Amino acid sequence: MKRFIALILLAATVFSVHAQNHGYRNPVIKGFNPDPSVCRVGDDYYLVTSSFQYFPGVPLYHSKDLINWEQIGHVLDRESQISLKEARSWGGIYAPTIRHHNGKFYMITTNISSKGNFIVTADDPRGDWSEPIWVDIPGIDPSLFWDEDGRCYYTGADGGCIFAEINPDTGEVLSKPKMIWYGSGGRYAEAPHIYKKDGWYYLLMAEGGTEFGHGVTIVRSRNVDGPYETAPHNPILTHVGRNAQSNPIQCVGHGDIIQAHDGSWWIVALGVRTQCMASQHHLLGRETFLAPVRWDKGAWPVVNGDGQLFLDMDVPTLEQHAAAEKQTFWSFDEPLGPEWSYLRNPETDRYIIKDGKLSLYGSATPLRTYEGSTTFVCYRQQDQCFSAQTCVELKNAKSGDEAGMSLYMETEAHYDIYLKKKGGKNYITLRYHLGLMEHTEEVPAGTSKVWLKVSGNYDTYFLHWSTDGKTWKELGAQKACYLSSETNWGFTGIMIGLWAYSPNEDGKIKPSDFHADFDSFRYTAE
Repeated sequence: MKRFIALILLAATVFSVHAQNHGYRNPVIKGFNPDPSVCRVGDDYYLVTSSFQYFPGVPLYHSKDLINWEQIGHVLDRESQISLKEARSWGGIYAPTIRHHNGKFYMITTNISSKGNFIVTADDPRGDWSEPIWVDIPGIDPSLFWDEDGRCYYTGADGGCIFAEINPDTGEVLSKPKMIWYGSGGRYAEAPHIYKKDGWYYLLMAEGGTEFGHGVTIVRSRNVDGPYETAPHNPILTHVGRNAQSNPIQCVGHGDIIQAHDGSWWIVALGVRTQCMASQHHLLGRETFLAPVRWDKGAWPVVNGDGQLFLDMDVPTLEQHAAAEKQTFWSFDEPLGPEWSYLRNPETDRYIIKDGKLSLYGSATPLRTYEGSTTFVCYRQQDQCFSAQTCVELKNAKSGDEAGMSLYMETEAHYDIYLKKKGGKNYITLRYHLGLMEHTEEVPAGTSKVWLKVSGNYDTYFLHWSTDGKTWKELGAQKACYLSSETNWGFTGIMIGLWAYSPNEDGKIKPSDFHADFDSFRYTAE
């Protein structure tokens, strides 16, 4: 009997170990997190994504297994590092690359709303990163590669892959930039990364545009500056073919390859989870996905067998380590964490956390414009079916002052539910703002304090309000596809925003000014 029990326990242990080293769910980082780049230091992995018009810039994640990621901060967290003046959802910070060399971390990216390409460095990625080191080479999506002799090379996209030797610590360009590959024929060749393996230099790029024709291609050469020959099975990652036409993940591309500490190879890439109208729209933005890579000696890399990703990946993995549990409720009794973002550079004195309240002092910059600093702090929608709620109270409000929640895609596309002061009374107001079209509805609130809730499924967003946080009244329901990237363009995803607006403010913030007190926020995946 004891032997039988021992065998049962051994089997259970083997199964447990296998379960911890097999299979995972994509995307590995949900919500608006595009253009992933990854590096490894020992058995620690660090990953960055694009942030566009949001501040702080360049979200920074850490993992032990490439699957479970924890956001540990942002690379660009000071206004001196990142100017987002008048940036919209196709402006600001484009695709970053993170690398580690000789004990130092390097992140290179492009601010297309400012001076272009720049590098920041850090000894500890969790600490402060340096001020920008500008690199005077045109283009976007820059990357860095150190060869075995210690020389550092820049690659970037400007109609193909631009290549030059640089000094990454000063930004000095040491050789004349030149084009080394135009791509394999797909449009918008971008996101170049160089790797060296088995005596070959491999150049990875994205092609096809970051929509449904997107993909990843690769070429190689015996010389770092070429000439490069193309892989016979390009693209090595794409969902443009018939085999993936029904896949709920589309637009995959913009990859970065990493060798894990156990010797296995992996690729992180962006993709979208489609929804609405026969799966031709997406709302969560481009997210970060993971796939295994087979890369035999002297051979071309093969992504997940046939170059396709799935939501459920039934493959061997590194030993999995659970990340810290994500926070889903905030009582605003401590500073906001890195999961929160601001729209462009914030006027920080308009955001005050005190006594369990997040007080937002309304600015005169409304949600429908990108000129100025809107009082707006937001959290990524990460699930197609979700709900989020808050409680808001107007303080010192005058006619025209308003505050509430927004399902925000960009300046010309958002659904808002908010409390507004008008003619001495408070009204719950619903607003659909879509380009030149705007529709509003309002009902008397009877109070200056209300609960607001936004929720969504695959096809529809719903907006509710309550006077007690228990009994909810639906004020509106609208098609989700009207907020999609396919309808509005832009490179971002839906953000759930808390905001305040005042046409009465004079630019000088005083305690007696209008502000909105938010006493909680809850996000729930459904």
